[in-house]
Amino acid sequence: MSLVLAVLSVALILLILADAFETTVLPRRVNRRWRLVRVFYRSSWRPWAGVARRMRPGRRRETFLSLFGPLSLLVLLSLWAAGLIAGFALLHFSLGSVIHTTDGPASLSTYFYMSGTTFFTLGYGDVTPSGRLGRFLAVAESGLGFGFLAIVIGYLPVLYQAFSRRETNISLLDARGGSPPSAAQILLRMAGSGDRGVLDRFLEEWERWAAELLENHLSFPMLSYYRSQHDNQSWLAAVTTILDTCALLIAGVKESCPYQARLTFAMARHAVVDLALVFNMPPRAPEPDRLPPARMLRLRETLRQAGVAMRDGEEMEEQLAKLRGMYEPFVNVLAAHLLFHLPPILPETETVDNWQTSAWMRRVESIGQLGVPDPRDEHFD
Repeated sequence: MSLVLAVLSVALILLILADAFETTVLPRRVNRRWRLVRVFYRSSWRPWAGVARRMRPGRRRETFLSLFGPLSLLVLLSLWAAGLIAGFALLHFSLGSVIHTTDGPASLSTYFYMSGTTFFTLGYGDVTPSGRLGRFLAVAESGLGFGFLAIVIGYLPVLYQAFSRRETNISLLDARGGSPPSAAQILLRMAGSGDRGVLDRFLEEWERWAAELLENHLSFPMLSYYRSQHDNQSWLAAVTTILDTCALLIAGVKESCPYQARLTFAMARHAVVDLALVFNMPPRAPEPDRLPPARMLRLRETLRQAGVAMRDGEEMEEQLAKLRGMYEPFVNVLAAHLLFHLPPILPETETVDNWQTSAWMRRVESIGQLGVPDPRDEHFD
């Protein structure tokens, strides 16, 4: 029994070290299905999301969901530390390490106490190993604990820097695409600039953003659970809006060069497909259709009035449907899993941008009185 316990203890230690290495140090996706971190997030997210689904949609629900990402990370780090402490304690106990105590004979709880003080390098000295094997394990655990704490201290800033870079562009999208963002608003507001190159430069920036999103969220999948500052914004809504915009430019908008749109579309689709694979979620088409025929006619008329002409004919509609079919099932299943709302391609009603509101004043009707330009105004530059 002692030998079996020793083998299980070593296996526990190695399993936790491998899981921590793959999560915090290894900068690539791990395809292995069974991982401690994956089991942890699946088993913890389901009840958390279940509670959220019982809440009414709104700020309270979004606040509750926003707590999961940071809390889950702290709990995960704590579980790793507790697992390593338990592994070394059981290894000492199974091997019969001789220890010196000031409280009489050693028990299993004494081994756990010694392992904890050794892991966190407290050095109280009231419980110390006496034999060679026990001293070797104590040195190994203290070095491992020191390294573990150093990795955690270095890991958290990297994670939050990646989150901050992701959110910067999402905040910039507010004045360019609305709140929540939509492809129709992007095309309308870009049309008012009078510079056709503005849209290409905009899509180029979002191509790079999508590449960073792919890299960061594959390396740190827990970032997917981190939510934006505003309830009507999210990384998934942003990437979906960009994909919608690119699909309209490639298939439907006349007098547009689709080259940059194709590049951005390819990068953004790559990101959402790989993230769906990370969560092992099969694609599922959205219901109802995000752009039914009646809404499509309204979109055509709205863009036409702004000077953005769309192509006619079944060929255009078939190409647009094909492009949407390449990404909508993936963003839809991610939205269902993470409890995000997919943005509309064309808003049903006029929305108010986040920058136009505050807790102390209503939307500027106030804007004109304060002399602040509205980016939806055709004269806004």
